[in-house]
Amino acid sequence: MATSIFPTYRANVPQARIILKRLNLSHLENLTRMTILRRLATLLLIATPLASPAQVKPGELDAVLRQMDAASARFRSAEADFQWDFYERVVKQTTTQHGSIYFKKNGSNLEMGAKIVPPGAKFFSFRDGKLSVFDPGTHDLKVFVSGKNRAQYESFLTLGFGGSGSELAKAWTITDLGTEPLSDGKATVTTTKLDLVSKDPNVRNMFTHITIWVDPTRGISLKQQFFTPSEDYRTTIYSNIRYNQQIDTKPFQFKR
Repeated sequence: MATSIFPTYRANVPQARIILKRLNLSHLENLTRMTILRRLATLLLIATPLASPAQVKPGELDAVLRQMDAASARFRSAEADFQWDFYERVVKQTTTQHGSIYFKKNGSNLEMGAKIVPPGAKFFSFRDGKLSVFDPGTHDLKVFVSGKNRAQYESFLTLGFGGSGSELAKAWTITDLGTEPLSDGKATVTTTKLDLVSKDPNVRNMFTHITIWVDPTRGISLKQQFFTPSEDYRTTIYSNIRYNQQIDTKPFQFKR
């Protein structure tokens, strides 16, 4: 039975740590105890930088956001492999998981599918305003309904994947940290490193800030980092990115 994904929740540091540790997409396991904004943040989440960011010139952020607006209008789909690294400061350990993810736009509707490979295999899908989480080990399926907050839900899903610069600026205070070359698995891409502080205080209780390395010409992230008040952090690195290509969704489908 579908359940609401918007219960009342008071964020705290220990739960933030648990959330990030359990899902490299992972806090989606705790959907019944969090608001939508907190849940989706890590979906789209310790690599050593390949180079120091270039110095930022006045007006460059506005130019980047306009590029992202244009890229969002062209965006149809993206598919990528990913590595998730969660660093827990208290125990000084990093947990790593691997998988693949895709995003598709059908008109104004967004579709997402993701899978984590064993160990800890899981499937995730977002379609028609519903998020499904399936554990093939236990055959447990949870379905969560976004309801009237669907727009906010999708804004996290598109954090660096097809989202527009103007929408990004509405939800986040953005600092341009300059450009940085990163590999997308096929070529070196000049990314813009943006540091994001949520304008929603509830989100700031969970994540002090989020950093994304975005290719503004395609509107896709090559890297994301989420930082908690407890100084834990999670990094997602995307590779083998397939942009605006036909996507075979069968590998992302699951059966109970």
